[in-house]
Amino acid sequence: MKLNRRDFIQRSAAALSTLALGGMSLACSGSKGRIFKYALCNEILQDFSWPEQCEIIGSAGYDGVEVASFTLVKEGVQEISGDNRKQMVKDMKNAGIVCAGLHWLFTPPPHGLHFTTPDKELRRKSIAYLDQLIDFCGDLGGEVMVFGSPGQRGTTGGVTVSEATDYFADGLAQVADHAKERKITILIESLPQSSTDVVNTLEEAVAIVNKIGHPAISSMFDFHNTLDETEPWTDLIKKYYDNIRHIHVQNMDGTLIRTDAIPDDFIPVFETLRDLNYKKWVSLEVFDFSPGGKFITEESMKTFIEIEKRL
Repeated sequence: MKLNRRDFIQRSAAALSTLALGGMSLACSGSKGRIFKYALCNEILQDFSWPEQCEIIGSAGYDGVEVASFTLVKEGVQEISGDNRKQMVKDMKNAGIVCAGLHWLFTPPPHGLHFTTPDKELRRKSIAYLDQLIDFCGDLGGEVMVFGSPGQRGTTGGVTVSEATDYFADGLAQVADHAKERKITILIESLPQSSTDVVNTLEEAVAIVNKIGHPAISSMFDFHNTLDETEPWTDLIKKYYDNIRHIHVQNMDGTLIRTDAIPDDFIPVFETLRDLNYKKWVSLEVFDFSPGGKFITEESMKTFIEIEKRL
């Protein structure tokens, strides 16, 4: 495991102090005074130990962490024992945050998984690992599991897009009851065709949700993954709101949104979410880590506060 790659840093009462960001006073352990609750995707901080990640996220003012399990393991989540999972929960609690859920579900390790392959044995193995992830998420107290993982869900082995989509739906249906038992919702993330050829729009994602017809299967909205959408973002959110159980935020090029460069078209989306009384997670996910994980964490929270001031 990579949980102890760096020495455990001492926590202090300062981690629970009140932050003043953008003129708005916030308790870093919760969302008091804010419209939305915010999480950070932990791969941004993967060079830090898990306790350090929690401390940085909590001190910056986030309410939760969204976990990419590949950042914590060498072979798979089975490495993380029950005691270690309990310690991870304690680390989050000590930092004043909770687990929002999981994402990057099939990004290796483990290697070689594929959810829409015609290879029945490999598909069975991949579904079994999703079951393990459900238990890992449940043990951490997570609410959602975002199924993106484009490299593990596209067409392969000569199958058509329709066949791959059916495999996708069938696999999710097989784990739906387990997810419900663990109080988790698995979210189908639509991705652009440049990433995968299976589920490229919210309409396609919701079609699978409706086909499965299970309360533990739904969808979400990611600004970065809307390249193939033809409707305005606010219209998409209104149209599919009942199936939008999570939000991912980043610039369209995968970079963080800075306080002095907030895209104008992002503001109406947050206004729409506010007007619809959205109470689920808004989670920061970026692909460009070059500014440094700690800076991205702190700057992005300042940006969220600035967005709220403009609503």
